[in-house]
Amino acid sequence: MPYNRAGCVAYPVNDLSPPAIACHHKFMAHPPRIPVWLPDEQSVIYFVTICVADRKPVLANHYAFDAFKIAASKLKHWKVLAAVLMPDHLHVISAPTEDRDARIGDFSAALKRWMREELEKDGKRRACPTTAEWQWQSGCFDRLLRSDESLQGKWLYVAENPVRAGLVQRFEDWPYRFAF
Repeated sequence: MPYNRAGCVAYPVNDLSPPAIACHHKFMAHPPRIPVWLPDEQSVIYFVTICVADRKPVLANHYAFDAFKIAASKLKHWKVLAAVLMPDHLHVISAPTEDRDARIGDFSAALKRWMREELEKDGKRRACPTTAEWQWQSGCFDRLLRSDESLQGKWLYVAENPVRAGLVQRFEDWPYRFAF
């Protein structure tokens, strides 16, 4: 069946009703990225959440945190401004260092890959039962922060995440936070 420009096709239901529309857009799972339309003088900053598949609680340990810090140090085109590792996900506030239109998916993939590689070195993954068998959830959730107010709100959200989850009484007591 021929698809229109929106990726939809009209097909007849019966002779008495108008055609039904079915949309099977080729970008359904991963829509095309909206370009960054911020003024040049405004920094491009993203709030990113990366989850463990099946939300397994495997990240709140020093092995994963050390792997995160090493992975963050390897990033060439991105800077991690702040991050928190929760048991089953991590929040990162990051910014591209050169290209304002850098792909956040590349950032997420690199961070996941380098964390995984670091955890697999020297048997670290086997040494810690919580890091043994798990995978990353595909993709990530990201939001382009469009204002200083938005950045401050996400910063507070990230900072208070361990407290809201009941893991600590004060954010300062959470050991798996980066650059706060």
